Amino acid sequence: MNIPIIIPAYEPDEKLIKLVDELNSASVGPIVVVNDGSDKERFGHIFDSVKKSGAIVLEHAVNMGKGRALKTAFNYCLNKYENLAGVITADSDGQHTVLDIKKCMEALLADPKALVLGVRNFDESGIPARSVFGNKVTRRIMKLLVGLSISDTQTGLRGIGPSFMKYLLTEDGERFEFETNMLIATKDQGVPIIEVPISTIYLEENKSSHFNPIVDSIRIYAIFLKFLFSSLSSSVVDMVMFSIFCAIFRNVPMAIGYIMLSTILARVISAIYNFAINYGIVFKGKGNKFKAAVKYFVLAVCIMLFSGFFVTIGHGLFGGVPEIVVKVPVDCVLFLLSFIVQREIVYK
Repeated sequence: MNIPIIIPAYEPDEKLIKLVDELNSASVGPIVVVNDGSDKERFGHIFDSVKKSGAIVLEHAVNMGKGRALKTAFNYCLNKYENLAGVITADSDGQHTVLDIKKCMEALLADPKALVLGVRNFDESGIPARSVFGNKVTRRIMKLLVGLSISDTQTGLRGIGPSFMKYLLTEDGERFEFETNMLIATKDQGVPIIEVPISTIYLEENKSSHFNPIVDSIRIYAIFLKFLFSSLSSSVVDMVMFSIFCAIFRNVPMAIGYIMLSTILARVISAIYNFAINYGIVFKGKGNKFKAAVKYFVLAVCIMLFSGFFVTIGHGLFGGVPEIVVKVPVDCVLFLLSFIVQREIVYK
């Protein structure tokens, strides 16, 4: 059974040569290095060295990003090795030891259908602040918005089975955001996640990393910003329509009350808008659209009734307070409830 070690590399230093030599000494391999468009004059000797050590070097003519480098290697391995048990991905900057790579390899052999993550302990001392902050924030957002509990969302040490590799060849993302998309895809594809504790190594404050905290974070969090945009824009539509209908019906006698009527009319309009955005863009619904619409309609009705009921109660308790002031906190709570139900039931 072959389990190649994939190492994407862009303008690497001597640590790549050291890692390849250590892997060879430990008889771990084959080794597939992806030269992601590094300058030939400055870095050609490093790739020549790993070639002489027996590593297979795939080359991009220009820098295309870590996501594209991984896909290039996935495609190569799927075509090259008939008895492929999966691959292990590792970084070229010396953060991953041979021992940890072998631990992830053993975990992948035990369950080839799983995604194996080599996870670091971010409570240890000496870890760069940007790495601690970035990982902990992403971890919490992943839990809230996607429903995945992952200790280390940014680890580059991963074990990936053949079937999941094939799916990932068509997954969105060409740069660092691809690794986040990979985690999200496990839920959609029913791929279990196995976490393997590894050493936490940061050399020279992780200066060799090509991760841009601003640009690449925007790419990564764009995944989550779609969720927020859909909900917030729907809320704006709902609030505007609610205010308009309240102004129209405030002095009109009716059995259900003008607040409940305004809530219903506003929610019908915002729900149609929200469903269209969520199905096509946010959750990328692939199943039966009619069934999803029916489930969404039931959810929308329940949320609408809850909103109208609690806003009416709140407005009565705090007489003189504008209806919209009561509606904002009520709908914030209902927003979280609605999101979870949509994620787990409506578009699952």
